Amino acid sequence: MKNLVSVVALSLVAAALPAQDSAPGSALYKQQCVSCHGERLEGRSGPPLTGGDFQSRWPAAELTAKIRNTMPLDAPGKLTAAQAADLAAYIRQNNASAPAGASAAPASVAAGNLNQLMRGVMFPNSNIIFTVQSHDPAEKKKAGDSVTADGGFNWSQWGTDLYSGWEIVDYAAIALADTAPLLLTPGRRCQNGKLVPVDDPDWIRFTKELEEVGRAAYRASQTRNQEKVSDLSGDVADACAHCHQVFRDRFRRGGRGAGGGALSGAGDLRCTKN
Repeated sequence: MKNLVSVVALSLVAAALPAQDSAPGSALYKQQCVSCHGERLEGRSGPPLTGGDFQSRWPAAELTAKIRNTMPLDAPGKLTAAQAADLAAYIRQNNASAPAGASAAPASVAAGNLNQLMRGVMFPNSNIIFTVQSHDPAEKKKAGDSVTADGGFNWSQWGTDLYSGWEIVDYAAIALADTAPLLLTPGRRCQNGKLVPVDDPDWIRFTKELEEVGRAAYRASQTRNQEKVSDLSGDVADACAHCHQVFRDRFRRGGRGAGGGALSGAGDLRCTKN
């Protein structure tokens, strides 16, 4: 009878153990991921792998592909397809919902005007994504690519020797997605001095479109597939064009350009629709 009680007790303890401890990816997560992402997926040097936002960004198939193509960070491609699938299953099984009622971030104050933000962030990072159409990010860079012929820095290449081609595409896509909401910063002004119409429904819609296409470009970049990113670059161009056609590329009749043409007066109309 005593032995029977012991067996029953052990069975009850085993049943009470968290299911995630016996998941196929549990041991693999501890070996490969815990140092960067934490025991509870809370994030350390790497980002957290929990919450509603994480789950919506990375459905099961895309999470598996991301792990397979880009993890672990110091040896991407090291894991087998089966291991990547086990890790994805473990992460999603253990993923907690995003906490409800999270407080909103405090409002920021714009440091630059809209033109400066566009030229500093949106323009160069969009061009990095467009360049994938003609250059494979997996190509090995040649020595000296980061400097000009006279030995000076090339502004478009400076610092890129620190990262792989695909990492640079990742960062460009993230820059578009995560800085798009800065277009809605209250008080930011256009180059012409007009306030950016942050409450206009079209402006909000176009901003959201840019944010979403940036996220899509990041997901495409995580596949490490040149064709997928090339296809997505058209969506990036469209997102920019949709907003430009309404709020930027407008001309006043009778305007005079530097050559006497009629396509001037656009600058003073920017950030307005009527």
